[in-house]
Amino acid sequence: MPGTDFHFDSNNEAIQLLKGKFRFEFASSMLILKPGSIVEELIYNLKYNNHPQVGYFLGQRYGFQLMESPYFKGIDVIIPIPLHPKRFLKRGYNQSEVFARGLSRSLGVSVDCTVLKRRKYQKSQTKMTTEERITNVEDIFICKFSEEWKDKRILLVDDVLTTGSTITSAAEELLATMPDCKLYIASIARA
Repeated sequence: MPGTDFHFDSNNEAIQLLKGKFRFEFASSMLILKPGSIVEELIYNLKYNNHPQVGYFLGQRYGFQLMESPYFKGIDVIIPIPLHPKRFLKRGYNQSEVFARGLSRSLGVSVDCTVLKRRKYQKSQTKMTTEERITNVEDIFICKFSEEWKDKRILLVDDVLTTGSTITSAAEELLATMPDCKLYIASIARA
C-alpha cells in the first residue's frame, strides 16, 4: 500500500484541489483511493464495518510521516471533521476522530472535538455529483470560538478528500470564527 508523499510536495493534488477555496498553509493525503483498491476496502471497513482500529492505525502511521515533513511543523491542535450526532449514534464512532487520535499519538498533539460541530444531518455523499456535494455541505458546520486555538496552527482532518466540499465548508467556518488561526489539512485518502 504505497503512500502519496504529498506531505513533501508543495504542489500536490490535495493543494491543487483546495487552492483558491479558502486560506490554508498546507494540505496532504496519505493514500490514493481508487475503485476496487485495497485503500477503498480499508476506508469501507473503517466507515461501515465497525473497524475504527483501521483509522487509528493509519493515523499513527501518517503522523510519523508528517513528522518528517517540513510543512507540518508546530501543529498546536488536531480538529477532526465531526459527524452529526445521529450518524455517530448509528456508527458508534467518528472515523475522522479515530484517524485524528492516531495522528495525535505519534505527533504528540491534542485532539479537540468541541470546537467544530455538525448542525445538519445529511445523507451520504458517496454517490453524489460534485455539484450535489457542494450543495449538500453548505452551512452544515458551526464553530465555537476557542480562546486557546484562536491564533494557533490547526490540523483539520477528514477521512476522504474527494471534491473538497466538506473540508471547505468546515474550514470556512473555522476561519470565520477564528480568522487568525493557521489551517493545515490532512486526510487518509484522496479520491
